[in-house]
Amino acid sequence: GNAKANPNVANSFILPITSITVGSNLEIEGGAASGSALQLVRTVGGVKKALTLANFVIDYKASKVYADTTPLGGVTTPRLPTFDFQKVNPLAIKYKFPLTITASETLGTLKLTEEAMVAQIAALEVNEFLARAVVPQIDFGTLYQDIKVKFRKAVSTKPYVPAP
Repeated sequence: GNAKANPNVANSFILPITSITVGSNLEIEGGAASGSALQLVRTVGGVKKALTLANFVIDYKASKVYADTTPLGGVTTPRLPTFDFQKVNPLAIKYKFPLTITASETLGTLKLTEEAMVAQIAALEVNEFLARAVVPQIDFGTLYQDIKVKFRKAVSTKPYVPAP
């Protein structure tokens, strides 16, 4: 995958944007981080339990983040609704002569969806009663989209596939 830990912010990750769709009204309609993956791991009685979230897609109309979701040794569920979000700062586009275009947007209040909670409870073998009491209260953070139009080293757009 192409995700990496953010060295400047604890518990933060950098997932390169591999595509965006901007509508005629200059609002982002969709985005993707194909090839990026995060693995959630828990050890139960010395046995590794894990769930991999990969190939993230943001749907701005539905205010959802989707991810291919794979339990350790299990079958992948493509585009599982994973987080609901709210726009914190709408898309801001700046143009500077001759050809510098930057854009930024902030999405926050990421909340785990019911589908993602069910997948995590099963894959990580957490107590369902406790998870349902605690997880809905958790804000899973903020997504910062920083877009710069410039030449860059190619980022792979090949979808991430977890090892069996």
